[in-house]
Amino acid sequence: MQNTLQCWYVVRTKPKHEHIAAANLERQFGLDVFLPRLRLEKLTRRGLVKQVEPLFPCYLFVNCVIADRIADLQHASGVSKILRFGEKIPPVADAVIKELQLHFGTDDTLVVTNHITPGDEVTVTEGAFAGLDALVLKNLPARKRVQILLEVLGRPTPVEVRWDSLLLKKNTLAEMAPALAAPVRQEKTRVRL
Repeated sequence: MQNTLQCWYVVRTKPKHEHIAAANLERQFGLDVFLPRLRLEKLTRRGLVKQVEPLFPCYLFVNCVIADRIADLQHASGVSKILRFGEKIPPVADAVIKELQLHFGTDDTLVVTNHITPGDEVTVTEGAFAGLDALVLKNLPARKRVQILLEVLGRPTPVEVRWDSLLLKKNTLAEMAPALAAPVRQEKTRVRL
């Protein structure tokens, strides 16, 4: 027996069709859809690339009475299937969705900046030092350059390079968006008498 209460459920989409499935579910069926996305600037071997990626690739959240909408969800364009465990379709706790929405705001997109900071391990992607690993010494924002420490001829040598010619070795979403990796802490205010 399916749940007859309105809850949040997880829908699996076809690869790279999250935005299509979300738009179809909202437009065709008037469903409340939450698709958390990250707006990133990634340093790749091709250089700086701006892109929007879903926080959970191939998944989105839908708020509905599942018993009434199961056929609509299964046959919507861009949808692969509804997340199930056997015959059970588990709801997602409202607190989980509220916590995510708190971080993502009204347009369901969180801007993540890719900051290179002193101490970061990087790989040079362009120029004479392409392919070499280095350690960031300091940022030089006025010139859009970074001072790195390279091993040249067996000796550590400080070198300045363009910041967009570096690729962070630790380039995971948890490190780029640390607010998502840890729960929000609410500080208690103390009243002194």
